Amino acid sequence: MLAAFVWFITMMFTQKNYSPEVLVIGDSQISFGAGKVYLELFDALKSEIPELSHIEAAAIGVRSTSLQNWITREEGKIKDVICEIDKRWGVNAGVYGIQGNKKRKYVNIGQGEAYQFCKPNQSAFEAMFENGYYRPQLLILAFLGNSADRWATQPEKALADVKATMSQIPQDIPCIFLTTSPSYLEDINQTRWKAQANIKQAFKEAGSRCSFVSGFTQETIAAAQGNKDFFKTNDAGEVTDVHHPNLDAARKFFELRKKDLAKAVIEQVGG
Repeated sequence: MLAAFVWFITMMFTQKNYSPEVLVIGDSQISFGAGKVYLELFDALKSEIPELSHIEAAAIGVRSTSLQNWITREEGKIKDVICEIDKRWGVNAGVYGIQGNKKRKYVNIGQGEAYQFCKPNQSAFEAMFENGYYRPQLLILAFLGNSADRWATQPEKALADVKATMSQIPQDIPCIFLTTSPSYLEDINQTRWKAQANIKQAFKEAGSRCSFVSGFTQETIAAAQGNKDFFKTNDAGEVTDVHHPNLDAARKFFELRKKDLAKAVIEQVGG
């Protein structure tokens, strides 16, 4: 009887850890191809960085999210983007590598034992890292588009987002912030270029321990902007989704950014 009671109490207070060694958190670009390529990239880096030789990577991409959605504690539309069940599709996230499944899986955050990031009076980040529920050896935050207007026009909000983010991520977790891939259209990319400059400055002003990697460069813009091969098209060859680069685009993006991303990984985990 006593043994059964001890087992019950132990099970109640022992929280399973679902964390991979490398965890990427981002937006829907992960679902459209980048998630698969993150796993490919870190498999390739294993041979180049000894500290990564035994790691497994995973990625969680929640549509229409940025730092603001992950840091807010208040119930309402900002937090709902992560925590409410998608009314049309029933899922709001594409994940790779969680629970050892490297193939893309669609889930709704808040549903399922590995995605309990939605708790009252807590942000998604706070719920994710509480009691070691997730405790990666390296965290990569990959965002830009869904806060592009906010960060491009209001640098003070970029700084507030960074400060809140860094206060909610445990200090012993090494981290990298990577801005995501360019879109098909020039005007969108111009706004995101400004947003990248402001969020980069915000990380600097905040004294962040994260390494910053710019996803927007002259090379990545030249590769993606106006390139129909990198975006979804209809039968007439017209681009139907200007925001989400496809798998080929993701591979090209990481080919161009691999050197700087590897440097940031070494800064954070050694090598």
